[in-house]
Amino acid sequence: MTVRGVIIDWGGVLTTPLRDAIAGWVVAEDIDTDGYRELMREWFVRAYAEDGTVSPIHGLEDGSLPAAEFERTLAERLRTRGGTAVVAEGLLQRMFAGFEPVEAMYDALRKARAAGVRTCLLSNSWGNTYPRERFDEIFDAVVISSEVGLRKPDPAIFRHALDLVGLPPQECAFIDDIEHNVRAAEELGIVGVHHSDAGSTVPRLERLLGVSLT
Repeated sequence: MTVRGVIIDWGGVLTTPLRDAIAGWVVAEDIDTDGYRELMREWFVRAYAEDGTVSPIHGLEDGSLPAAEFERTLAERLRTRGGTAVVAEGLLQRMFAGFEPVEAMYDALRKARAAGVRTCLLSNSWGNTYPRERFDEIFDAVVISSEVGLRKPDPAIFRHALDLVGLPPQECAFIDDIEHNVRAAEELGIVGVHHSDAGSTVPRLERLLGVSLT
């Protein structure tokens, strides 16, 4: 069946990779890299566990934990390489300040929508400031996790996105840089695209949609 809808992540897909943004922040604030990585590994394992385990990431992404409280919790667990404390206020904004738009992905979505493809943003928010001024021209719908009280990989948030685009799962592709989220979408019958870069994702979309995007 021809794919007629695209549901797509934001951070790491429509932006430069998360690892690059974090690398810039780590250098700028002289963060103890080993401590940061150990903490994130712990929190992310819990965030995607299927045994009911929770981490602060759950609350941040579904909106039940205010971003300022998450920043305080995170800052308490971080140190600079010199052992000093990390400033909590504005921490998330500083962490993601290195995000830059990937214009090839924006162009592909713009062309897809012009060809009649339904498009939807589906993003797990980390208190991000989104470039919403660009969204009207490329998205038919926007789903931000903290605004709807749901987060990927919860099936309910995918169903919500499908309802907004008005298409059955088998007629939609879902693009994300986190494989666990892609697999969750595939379990619902959505065509999964595990994103690594625009150079591989855009040709894959062209084949799925039957539309030239370059």
